[in-house]
Amino acid sequence: MTMNRLMHWMPTVVTVGVAAALAVHGPISQFADYHAFADTRAWMGIPNAADVLSNAGFALVGGWGLAHLWRHRSDRHVSSAWPGYMLFVVSLIATAIGSTIYHWAPSDSRLVWDRLPIALACAGLLAGVRADVDRTVDGVRMTFVLALCAVASVIWWHATQATGEGDLRPYLMFQALPIVLIPLWQISYGAPRAERFAFGAAIALYALAKAVELYDRPVFASLRWISGHTLKHLLATAAAATIVAYLVRSVDAGRVTTATRRRYRHIVKLWRLGTDARAPGNPH
Repeated sequence: MTMNRLMHWMPTVVTVGVAAALAVHGPISQFADYHAFADTRAWMGIPNAADVLSNAGFALVGGWGLAHLWRHRSDRHVSSAWPGYMLFVVSLIATAIGSTIYHWAPSDSRLVWDRLPIALACAGLLAGVRADVDRTVDGVRMTFVLALCAVASVIWWHATQATGEGDLRPYLMFQALPIVLIPLWQISYGAPRAERFAFGAAIALYALAKAVELYDRPVFASLRWISGHTLKHLLATAAAATIVAYLVRSVDAGRVTTATRRRYRHIVKLWRLGTDARAPGNPH
């Protein structure tokens, strides 16, 4: 098997392997004290203020991406990936809302509104990148299918949580797949170096965010002014901002290139008309 064929099949192999490993592992429950966050300080009547207010960054980044991408939704160079990336930026805004609702008064019922937009953001990112690197992919269909799977992963957790078991496997898989599949797709299809660097930096920031989340209390005990979970919000916002910044630059670069080509074709057309007018035998 050639290296190209190996790289082509690697994302499928990894996805199947992760699913098989999770199936063999068995149900994964959330920690019993999951809702007991380290920083419970209130500010101006806002409970758990740091964890609540640190969600604002998601809304700002998502709004930035939405405003910019919406104007260029019909551009040929982004049309195939637009549905996925649009779901991603809209889900960032929804994450700010859902996470605020949850952290205001943490509970399992409110956690659904936190996890649902996060899963949808992962689905949008997967669909957007896949359609971006391979323009033969139906971006609308892929976004729709992955969005359904994302919703199903949260519903599965909530339904099993109600029975007392709580199985996070599908939801965790949705968070893990972008970290693995996006670099594989970009390498396999020869994505530009700038794109691979931007997404690589975002993945590193998100991985760091997930790490500090696990050390919520030790981070707060050590720093005193910020907890691990609040820091997770800020790092995840930085990861999202890195991706959105790349998408904005990419759209602008494509728009400039398209406009330049149009001007070039117009100049050539005028030059040809002028040449024809000066040609011998032309009655004008």
